Amino acid sequence: MNIVHSAQPAVSLSEKGLHVVLADGRQAYFNYYWLRDNCPSSFDPATRERVFDIFHLERPPRAETAALDGDALVVGWQGENHVTRMPVTTLALYADGHRRPDPADLPRRAWHGDHYRDVARFSQPDLIADRSKVAAWIEALIVEGVAVVTDMPDSDQGLTETAQLIGQVRPTFFGAYFDVRTHIKPTNLAYTAKALELHTDTPAEEAAPGVQFLHCRANSVEGGGSLFADGVAVANDFRAADPHGFHLLSSIDIPFYCEHDSYDMRSRQRVIELDDKGEVSGLTISQHMADIFDLRQEVLDDYYPAFCRFGKMLQDPRYVMNFRLQPGECITFDNHRIVHGRAAYSATSGDRHLRGCYTDRAEMRSTYRALVGEGRFKT
Repeated sequence: MNIVHSAQPAVSLSEKGLHVVLADGRQAYFNYYWLRDNCPSSFDPATRERVFDIFHLERPPRAETAALDGDALVVGWQGENHVTRMPVTTLALYADGHRRPDPADLPRRAWHGDHYRDVARFSQPDLIADRSKVAAWIEALIVEGVAVVTDMPDSDQGLTETAQLIGQVRPTFFGAYFDVRTHIKPTNLAYTAKALELHTDTPAEEAAPGVQFLHCRANSVEGGGSLFADGVAVANDFRAADPHGFHLLSSIDIPFYCEHDSYDMRSRQRVIELDDKGEVSGLTISQHMADIFDLRQEVLDDYYPAFCRFGKMLQDPRYVMNFRLQPGECITFDNHRIVHGRAAYSATSGDRHLRGCYTDRAEMRSTYRALVGEGRFKT
């Protein structure tokens, strides 16, 4: 092992990497490939994309010299006319193999049926005028999964402008927008006056859209109350009450479908979604789009009872908000977390029209990071 002495904390070279004493006194190890690949010069300052391709190196990278110089580790590479100057703060960030801090990785806050009075509300003109209000809106969607936008203009463009504050409108096989009102020849139960059970939208898509917008343009009918519940709250309670049932619903894929004359969409999803920490992140569930379960019948001996126990729990009034969406309001929610439905209504008693669209959850989080985060390249 070659030792490079310095008046500042020591750096020692080994065969595959080097050890350096960081500013807090920790001795940390860094692999040569990692150091060479992530040299600050590897990234274009304008596009912020990586421009160095480590595949083009003729031999494995190895340090010839290394020393601390002020607030940076300086590495000279064998066989290359190249020097890496790596900030010690960057080294400290990656020393323990932890993920880069993510400002959008916020803890979820579960809620129950009495939550309606506390749902976060934002005026649409305020959102248009103030990006900090957009950040607060997205934060509510990440943390609680639902928020209401008020003072919406009575126009199709108003919904588009609102959705684009978060991301691009994301089409589904139904199209870029949809109008929830009674249709003469409905292709979906939402286009009737019948009751809709609690569900998530388009589970038959391989990757269902993440954020849903429902803009109320008219609501003068008798009935038709909106029903919303937090899938995280229900699934967390189900996990505590029925660990085996929870395991089945969070580990076994079941089939979903959506079929009509011009489409035949199919997918397999898990009813309870878990994140990489093992925590409940949401649901995928829809009784009117659940396909015939094609699991082994012996598996269904346990799966079906658990599925039904969870479905009944999901409909328990203690979890369900029941309210009337007013014209000029747009309810926005996480389609992978919040289940929604409606009570039946009398189609001849007035007019009920909700215009809807979707954006993606990943793009929503991207917008939030850009609004509140430092970013790797910002100074």
